[in-house]
Amino acid sequence: MDGNEISIRALADKGKAGKRDRAAFVDLGRAFAARLPHSVPQLRSEQIELVDPERNPFFEHASVQLFLAMRGGKPVGRISAQIDHLALEISPEQGLGPGTGMFGYFDAEDQETAHALLHAAENWLREQGMTRVLGPISLSIWEEPGLLVKGQDHPPMIMMGHHPAHYRAWVEDAGYTHEKSLLTYSLDIDRPFSPLIQRIIKSGKRSEKITVRPVDLDSYGKEIETILGILNDAWSANWGFVPFTPAEVAYAGKKLKPIIKAPLNRIAEIDGKPVAFMLTFPNMNDIMAKIDGKLFPFGWFHLLRWLKNPQGAGMRVPLMGVSSDLHNSRTASQLAFMMIEDIREQATGLYGSTRGEVGWVLDDNQGMIAIADAIESDINREYVIFNKAL
Repeated sequence: MDGNEISIRALADKGKAGKRDRAAFVDLGRAFAARLPHSVPQLRSEQIELVDPERNPFFEHASVQLFLAMRGGKPVGRISAQIDHLALEISPEQGLGPGTGMFGYFDAEDQETAHALLHAAENWLREQGMTRVLGPISLSIWEEPGLLVKGQDHPPMIMMGHHPAHYRAWVEDAGYTHEKSLLTYSLDIDRPFSPLIQRIIKSGKRSEKITVRPVDLDSYGKEIETILGILNDAWSANWGFVPFTPAEVAYAGKKLKPIIKAPLNRIAEIDGKPVAFMLTFPNMNDIMAKIDGKLFPFGWFHLLRWLKNPQGAGMRVPLMGVSSDLHNSRTASQLAFMMIEDIREQATGLYGSTRGEVGWVLDDNQGMIAIADAIESDINREYVIFNKAL
């Protein structure tokens, strides 16, 4: 084989070989990220866990194949190909459905490598009976969906991907077209909202039916089930929606617990029934950048201290939801504004935060876009999911 020729290697998923291959897959991604301006190193152990079939419950309803591209005996790119079998059951009108496979974890040294990797992922999906491919989605729609096409000039917040601008052209030149944009909104939170929004909030607070409360950490497991139950209902008609399984609910609850601060997370009730929620995470990337994503020798100490009191942290609202029977109602917007204001006051008062980020938001989610506009936030990142027929 010519030393400049590209070969694609399908990685093992079991035993010692699988463990070595997953480590190589993650380490290559980390090497690409380290070269990208404003990228924030993540914990290697967490990244390996996400691609481990024995630890990530996504694999309970998915088939996944990881690939490495090799040139001259060195890895020069990576990609995943996956089929979420729950996504196959979703209505095609919601963007998924029968025949839909996905690619993710896309990194490449050059366009030739990129196209070889995409071709390998497409061939594997085609062999599994898929007729179209969406991507990048790494691995689940709930993890890191989309390719960053706007916002490379500043660091990503917690649980957000970060990709070089030239990847877009490489994907499009391989025959992919725009399917969906996911937007994030940035706002200054150290100033009050407009008088109109304040009147809407005050009206809600006067209502005897409405209660907006912090999550109860003493009943954490039950609260997480309540939140994700509302989420599965609220998002059920959204593009790309795949419901959380019970195993994924438990897994998400365990993973999120260290960053859940009761004052920053809200559940709204009407007549005592939970109908809406808003989750807010301190931006752990602030501390990850300082410890270079490494727990040893002293990173763990700084991380634990930060988790206890994340002073000055940026705040990200990754998820919110309102029960489907309230969609397109004045009450839905009122509950959203009430939760946002409560969280804003706590974030600035307790933690000295000055900046927040909301998203991602689907580009056709007019309700959320209207809320983002009303609180005077601006689009600071755009992620694109691409589509191709196989």
